[in-house]
Amino acid sequence: MPDLHIPAAEGSHQEAYLATPAGTGPHPGVVVLQDAFGMGQNLREHTDRLAAAGYVSVAPRLYTPRGGGIRCVAAVFRAMTSGQGPVYEDIEAARTWLAGRDDCTGRIGVIGFCQGGGFALLAAARYDFAASAPNYGHVPTDAERELEGICPVVASFGAKDTTLKGHPERLEAALTTLGVEKDVKTYENAGHSFHERFYAESLIRPLGMGYDAAASEDSWRRILAFFGEHLS
Repeated sequence: MPDLHIPAAEGSHQEAYLATPAGTGPHPGVVVLQDAFGMGQNLREHTDRLAAAGYVSVAPRLYTPRGGGIRCVAAVFRAMTSGQGPVYEDIEAARTWLAGRDDCTGRIGVIGFCQGGGFALLAAARYDFAASAPNYGHVPTDAERELEGICPVVASFGAKDTTLKGHPERLEAALTTLGVEKDVKTYENAGHSFHERFYAESLIRPLGMGYDAAASEDSWRRILAFFGEHLS
């Protein structure tokens, strides 16, 4: 489907990409959160895949004109690590909009990739999501406090991802302490962004990034099974 505009924080609007399942529904919903590269082809393909699996799926554009240009990108990164900023209100606005659609049951999950994985964790602890699927996302230092009240989590990391060393263990420990149902897995042969296909794959592979088919497909299998259990 073409891009559209959905409500955002403070009465404004944000661009988004919507993908809907076949049939009239109603279907569960998923908010899909972008990686550091924004709303590109990878994000659209992830959103389409979720729709094909039976979820009304919307990917809001987190990089908005608010603040202007590169400063907006920097603000989104700061919000991911600080846990503060209007981007969280935008995510909640997307969830509320999706839940209000006639073709949606109102039971909503959230999935994120890279920076979106960090937002998928923190937003799931703040808002009425039924399941969260962070992929190679930043885990807050004080995870036990920041994630209090979070819904069930299915998380995926790559062992070769040096940028998130210790994060899977931190998440596992926090969710165990909080008594949250979870499925946290680290893929030994994968690095960062193992769900994403990049044009310059040969250049980013030495940086511990890039697509890994085995890790990606197994992760998707786990995510869809987890969503099937918690969003139905």
